[in-house]
Parts: sequence; C-alpha cells; structure tokens
Amino acid sequence: MNSKNTGIIATVATVLLCGCPGLFLCLFGALTAAGQGTFNDSSLSPSVGFGLICLALILILIPVGVGFFTLRKKPGTPEDLPPVS
Repeated sequence: MNSKNTGIIATVATVLLCGCPGLFLCLFGALTAAGQGTFNDSSLSPSVGFGLICLALILILIPVGVGFFTLRKKPGTPEDLPPVS
C-alpha cells in the first residue's frame, strides 16, 4: 500500500469521525446562538452556541489538514525525478 492510499484512507476516516460531527455541531451551535433552543426543557445561553460553533470549526478543519498533509506532493520525492537510463 503506497502513501497515497494511506492518505485517502486517513482522510476518509477523519471526515467520518470529525467532519460529520463537526457539521452537526455547527448546526446546533448556530441554532443555540440564535436563541432557538435545541432542547425541549430549557434553552442554553447564546455564548454556549458561539462556543459550539468554534468547536465545530476546529472539527471541520481537522480532515482538511489531514488531507492536505497526507495527499500533497512533497518536493524532491523519487516520483518527481526523471528516470535514469
């Protein structure tokens, strides 16, 4: 298995484990920050909603960073060099 396959698997895993929960957390944070409670009994403070949005953005950026650092071409790798004849 080469590094590109490992990078794709790592990116897909982090999207499922961090990206999808981050999107839902962003939705709930936006609703909470707007004053629309997501809980039936009581509503949370809007500052909690802003905190949830910040946490969601971090969770969304984790798969972006993993994909960038595992799938980018590094300069000077053997794939970039011309074949020796």
